[in-house]
Amino acid sequence: TNKQERFDDREWDDMPTDTETLSPAGFVVLSVVLGLIMTFGFLNNFVVLLLFCKFKTLRTPVNMLLLNISVSDMLVCVFGTTLSFASSIRGKWLLGRLGCSWYGFINSCFGIVSLISLVILSYDRYSTLTVYNKRGPDYRKPLLAVGGSWLYSLIWTVPPLLGWSSYGLEGAGTSCSVSWKVRTAQSHSYIICLFIFCLGLPILAMVYCYSRLLWAVKQVGKIRKTAARRREYHILFMVLTTVVCYLLCWMPYGVVAMMATFGPPNIISPVASVVPSLLAKSSTVINPLIYILMNKQFYRCFLILFHCNQRLLENGHSSMPSKTTVIQLNRRVYTNTVACTTQISTGVINQCCSTPATQRTNPPEVNS
Repeated sequence: TNKQERFDDREWDDMPTDTETLSPAGFVVLSVVLGLIMTFGFLNNFVVLLLFCKFKTLRTPVNMLLLNISVSDMLVCVFGTTLSFASSIRGKWLLGRLGCSWYGFINSCFGIVSLISLVILSYDRYSTLTVYNKRGPDYRKPLLAVGGSWLYSLIWTVPPLLGWSSYGLEGAGTSCSVSWKVRTAQSHSYIICLFIFCLGLPILAMVYCYSRLLWAVKQVGKIRKTAARRREYHILFMVLTTVVCYLLCWMPYGVVAMMATFGPPNIISPVASVVPSLLAKSSTVINPLIYILMNKQFYRCFLILFHCNQRLLENGHSSMPSKTTVIQLNRRVYTNTVACTTQISTGVINQCCSTPATQRTNPPEVNS
């Protein structure tokens, strides 16, 4: 049929020519790197899911966002990275155009879910530290946030399947994404919207939330110069690590994609396009390390799970105390100024294991 002929004619219009593909040695290096990302990304996120299954006290409302990130990252490793790894070994894409569209869709969908979850998590961390709330754990809002992240992702990843832009081969021809090099107004409009709503605005939201969080912590440091100052440095380290890794993983990919879209033809070589793609895929390895292992609660449960803390197990303790800091900012508006007063409370909470969390009526506590 005419429809089938048109499909065949344009099937691999975006397939790199022989002069644009990587060398055999380049495909070997690419396969090794993808294999490492696939293996460690799967293992790191599998450990996270195992911790959630093993320790009931980790199943808190805010940790639902961490679980969502790990699930989406693991799905990328299973359904996305494995395909590009197998294709890199053969030096060409193996699954045809339909497989390419599927790969581009699921990779984009799961990736945006992780990105939006990270943004929601940054807002949650800020609001938990600065908003007074006497009510007990509320799972409704985190579950709505999880569902919202998937819905938001589908809103921006389904249109290429319906004709607003498309998915096609990228880089060395062993992976697929949005067709960055298609020079049409329709494709350009989609890419601009994708860049703004799935990269630019999320970055601005993260920077705003974490900068406000640091400002709040500094108010504590002015009042308590010892313990609060140490917590300030710890939170500062976590914030900088989070933002830097986020930018390192996704900004190069976004910049290269925009250059390929609006720059001169063939301005981006296969090597130049492969490196940002690998950085974006490496977020599946980095996310669990930042959001889980840098969290004292998860880290201590991790030690118990793998019997790294024998003394604790031998003593029969099922929970480990950890000091926490709570910041309460009460704004009082005077004539032309806003005065912020800071209330500080320190306490002890059960970090993990099977002991149920005690009910508290004091302000919410967050690990720092």
